[in-house]
Amino acid sequence: MQEDEKIRGRGAQLHTNNKYQQYHYVTEHIEGLDEPLIDGSRETKIYTENPKKIVTHVESPDVYGMYSINPYQGCEHGCIYCYARPTHEYWGYNAGLDFERNIIVKHNAPDLLRSFFDKKSWKPSVINVSGNTDCYQPIERKLKITRQLLEVFLEYKNPVGMITKNSLILRDLDILKQLAELNLVHVMVSITSLDESLRRLMEPRTASSLNRLKVLEVLSKNNISCGVMTAPIIPGLNSSEVPEILKAAANHGARNAEYTIVRLNGPNEAIFHDWIHKHFPNKANKVWNLIKECHGGKVSDSRYRLRMRGEGATADSIAQLFNLAVRKHFKGPKATAMDCSIFERPSKYGQIKLL
Repeated sequence: MQEDEKIRGRGAQLHTNNKYQQYHYVTEHIEGLDEPLIDGSRETKIYTENPKKIVTHVESPDVYGMYSINPYQGCEHGCIYCYARPTHEYWGYNAGLDFERNIIVKHNAPDLLRSFFDKKSWKPSVINVSGNTDCYQPIERKLKITRQLLEVFLEYKNPVGMITKNSLILRDLDILKQLAELNLVHVMVSITSLDESLRRLMEPRTASSLNRLKVLEVLSKNNISCGVMTAPIIPGLNSSEVPEILKAAANHGARNAEYTIVRLNGPNEAIFHDWIHKHFPNKANKVWNLIKECHGGKVSDSRYRLRMRGEGATADSIAQLFNLAVRKHFKGPKATAMDCSIFERPSKYGQIKLL
C-alpha cells in the first residue's frame, strides 16, 4: 500500500461489519459508486449519551470485583489493538474507523457518581477510571468530565485508580495531589513502545513515549503513586522493548509494573490483520503466527486467566523477560493499597453525622 493511500492519523484503516446490523455497505462494483466508501477524513464527531448509571461492577475472573467508570465510549487515540473496539458495536457503530471518529460522551457522569456514593448500600472500594477507553483522550481537554469525576472522588474520599497514555492528566495535578495525601489514588501510565515511529502507527493520537515518561516523573515528584502498564505486548513487534521500557519507567518514578499479551477479539482480528500487513509487510506473517502461538492457535482468546498472559513458549519467554526486568529495575518503594476507611458522604448525610 502506498503512503498516500493510507488514512493518516488513524489506527484502523477500514470499516468492519457490525454483527448487530442486518445490512452492510460493500464495494462489489466500485465503478458504480459516486463517492468512496471510506474517506481519509480526520473529522471526529461527538455524540451525547445520558446513561442512568455510571459505575460498572466487573465480575470477570481476570479482574474479579473491580468497579469502573467510563466517561467516554470510543477513543480518538486510535490504538490499533484496543480490546474495547468491539464495544462500539453496541452503539450502532463499527469497531474500525467509527470507534476512532464517533465519540460518545457522558456529561452527567459526575452527578451519577455522586448519586452512587450517596447510596447507603455502597461499601467503599477502589473504582477505576477508565476500564474501557482512555479517560484523558483529546475531547477531555475541552469537556473536563474526568476532572469533575476526580473532584467527586475527593469530596467523598473514595479511592480511585486511573490508567492513561495521555499527558493531559498533568492538568489535574492539583486534585491528584490532594487525593495522594489521603492515599486515595494510584495512576498507571501505559507505555507500549519507546520507538516513536512505531508508536505513531500503533497509537496515532496518543502522547509520545517521552511525554508519558515525563508524566511518571512529575507524578512521582509530587508523591502520587504511579506505575507502568506495558500492554499489550505484541510478540515480534514490541516485545523486545520490554526491558528498556521497564528500566525507563522505573528511572522516572514508577513503583510497579504490569503487562498483558495482545489478543485480537472479534472484529479486532480483521482490523489488526489489515494494519500489520499494510504497515509492516515484511514481518506481518511472523507477528501474526507468534500471536496465534500465544493463544492456542488463534489470535482471539476468551479463556479466563489465560487470555491476558497467553500460554506456550513465546508467552513464557515474554513472562520471563518481564519478570527479570522488574526484579532488576523496581527496587524502590512499592505501590501500597489505597485507603478505603475514610469514605464519607458530605453532600447528603453530613448534618446527621454532626448531630
